[in-house]
Amino acid sequence: MQLLNKLRILLLPFSFVYWLIIVIRNKCYDWEILKSERFDFPIICVGNLAVGGSGKTPTTEYLIRLLKGYRIATLSRGYGRKTKGFFVADDHSTAETIGDEPLQYFHKFKHITVAVSEDRVEGVKKLMDSHDLIILDDAFQHRRIRAGLNILLFEFSKLRRNQFMLPAGNLRDVFSSRKRADILMVSKTPKQASDTEKQKDVDILKDNKKAVVHSFLQYGQLIPVYHGENKPLASVSNADVFLLTGIANPQPLISELTEHGARLHLYQYPDHHTFSPKEIEKLATDFIALATEKKLIITTEKDCQRLKTVAFKNLLVNSPAYYIPIEIDLLAADKGIFDETILQYVKSHTRNR
Repeated sequence: MQLLNKLRILLLPFSFVYWLIIVIRNKCYDWEILKSERFDFPIICVGNLAVGGSGKTPTTEYLIRLLKGYRIATLSRGYGRKTKGFFVADDHSTAETIGDEPLQYFHKFKHITVAVSEDRVEGVKKLMDSHDLIILDDAFQHRRIRAGLNILLFEFSKLRRNQFMLPAGNLRDVFSSRKRADILMVSKTPKQASDTEKQKDVDILKDNKKAVVHSFLQYGQLIPVYHGENKPLASVSNADVFLLTGIANPQPLISELTEHGARLHLYQYPDHHTFSPKEIEKLATDFIALATEKKLIITTEKDCQRLKTVAFKNLLVNSPAYYIPIEIDLLAADKGIFDETILQYVKSHTRNR
């Protein structure tokens, strides 16, 4: 930890340069030196100020469920894909062609269109004529497009800490940019958080007069990666769990499994990590070598998308491998405000069908 802190100090001059570049860029858009394009069409952006880990994917899925009566398209950059340009997901899509998160949306919600494009403006133009609304996943910093409604996420455990700009820290945008958002969501809030704790979040974000809401994570049943039946989360009790993750912040999942009595064996990799055959082979070998009756392999729903290849299936198909889906919900006091704001925005901006 001391070494990490020293490295952060050494990187602070570079963080100042990065901060200056971001401030100048934002001012150029604010003063219309650089142009943003706005569409007469409902576009909702889900974003954050930090790099990964704030819960954008389950928040986007919450919106998809909330707005199920509309023709929805999601538009992402497709982080981690090996393709360029505009693509619409189909049955031949993989994590390499469209990215893991868009592939998750495609597998989970068959009634929507899932598209990727590094140029969000071009992507919107190709989608808007055949849809009622577009949800932009992780596009708050893509200022060439001006969404009609911006939802900005702040992770509960990090909001009260001193945070630094890249590369010394994880912030990719300045804190004052929150003033461009319409809804500020404090994500991964502990269910037992007191009103006093939640008010502290509101006070931190007090410069902004927009709504501040709190959301929390809900973990579902264990779902087989390849075959078998679902298992209740309680199945991890007194079990050796080989946890495979390639997400920005696996700590909430680690805490959840630990609270349910799992003995964890961690295989942690960076966000959007492309697993290699050697890495998965090591996991499978370690799993087989552990002589115990009750053991499971568990991964996240996003990481599961990268385990669908034939090579990985051959390594894990005979092992009890599961993924654990995550959803968000809002605290009762905030749910009505959030849902009504979203529904009213879409209703008032949707073109006649």
